[in-house]
Amino acid sequence: MLAKHSILARLLVVVMVGCAILAVPRPSAARSGPDTEPYVKYYVVAAQYQGQPENLTEIARRFLGSGARAAEIYQLNTGRVQPDGARLTDPGTLRAGWHLVLPWDAAGEGVEYGQLPAPRRPSARPTPTRSPGARPDGSPSPGASPTPSGTPTGPGRDVKCTATAASSGRSEWAQLRMAADSAWTLTRGNGVKVAVVDTGVDAGLQQLSGRVAVGADVTVGNGRGDEDCLGSGTAMAGIIAADDSVENRPVGLAPDATIVPVRMVRSSGDARPADAATAIEVAVSTGASVVALGSRVDLADPAVAASLATALEHDVLVVAGAPVKPTTLPSPRGGSGGSLVLTGGVGAGGQLAEKYVDGSVEVVAPGIEVATLGVGGGKVIGNTGTEFAVAFVAGEAALIRAAQPDLSAAQVEERIRATAEPVGGQVAEGDPRYGSGMINPAASVAPSVDAQAPAAAQAGRGGGTLIAVLLGFALLFGAGGFLVYRLRRRRWAG
Repeated sequence: MLAKHSILARLLVVVMVGCAILAVPRPSAARSGPDTEPYVKYYVVAAQYQGQPENLTEIARRFLGSGARAAEIYQLNTGRVQPDGARLTDPGTLRAGWHLVLPWDAAGEGVEYGQLPAPRRPSARPTPTRSPGARPDGSPSPGASPTPSGTPTGPGRDVKCTATAASSGRSEWAQLRMAADSAWTLTRGNGVKVAVVDTGVDAGLQQLSGRVAVGADVTVGNGRGDEDCLGSGTAMAGIIAADDSVENRPVGLAPDATIVPVRMVRSSGDARPADAATAIEVAVSTGASVVALGSRVDLADPAVAASLATALEHDVLVVAGAPVKPTTLPSPRGGSGGSLVLTGGVGAGGQLAEKYVDGSVEVVAPGIEVATLGVGGGKVIGNTGTEFAVAFVAGEAALIRAAQPDLSAAQVEERIRATAEPVGGQVAEGDPRYGSGMINPAASVAPSVDAQAPAAAQAGRGGGTLIAVLLGFALLFGAGGFLVYRLRRRRWAG
């Protein structure tokens, strides 16, 4: 009997040891040596191609068959350290010798396949790539600011006004960085009204055709807002909702959204706080669920602040430029659902468009040398200003509101901030210069990962359940063996 008891004890020990081994976490295979570096398709940038400097659009056309896929190449390579220690920040600036990761279906002479060579460690801090029109200190150069010139373009105007001109240089870096087409499989902003409170919008542009409401001109009391001779409102509307009906023109983030133009800027370019306050109230009354405020709206003015407070009592997302001077801003009342998103503009290299009040920026978006639509034919121009960053955020908000109509404005803001990405040297959320970081339209409309959490948690608990079952069997087996042993001893003793 002692031999039988010894066997039972040994079996129990074996089971317990096996359970203990299963309970010990195993190291991830991803922590193995450098051989885990993936094999990719890539291209080594040349100094020139057919006598012209290399650019992402041409590379995409050559290897992927469409220049529109330049955004995919940019997303695969942005921020990655290149062999010379620099990083890709501006799609319009490529350096010879850089290694560009390409999508899986890239093909053509020059496409290579294998592991990317490890980048060398730079001996000195690399000089950041600056977007044209920006000074070394990070602020835009005076030459990048719009300059007045021209004559009216809107129908029915008998008063001359100054039309906005901008720098002739243009870069597609902003649209490539936003990669809005990655979100269009889920939403294009259909059914969402976005009010643009600025200089009006030129409804005659082909890329905005049929999607600009009559709106209002509060400077004259009963005018319409669907005409623009200054240009900044039209440029904002193009960033928000321009479609792809004209080849080689920038496309907006939410091309199926409807623009509601509310003009509060006079023909001279001046804007009165009273008109701005009225324009905000008119924008909300039109049923717009997203309101984009131009740069001439003074958030520090008491009348404007009062109108904002009223707007935030509704389920409206208001997007405004971050202040450049200390400003007391209204907060939405409890349960109102409204939200105010303070936005900063940045360039391709992360430089700020203006000197915003420390800690006032909540998110950032492209605002320096942004390709936009001009009035009078919709020619493409390069523009700089916080209002263009505001337009990008408003376009993203339109995508979210169309994809998730049950979300409140406050929840839309939370989604915008939660999906933003670090900018440049930003290492943590809450950077006083960049807030939560650069907006990411595609990520903001992606299905929430929260729904996947229970399944993942259940999978994680699977291993624990198995161990518990094995331990239960072990204890039961041991207790049963011990009970049998005790009963037999009693029988022998009797």
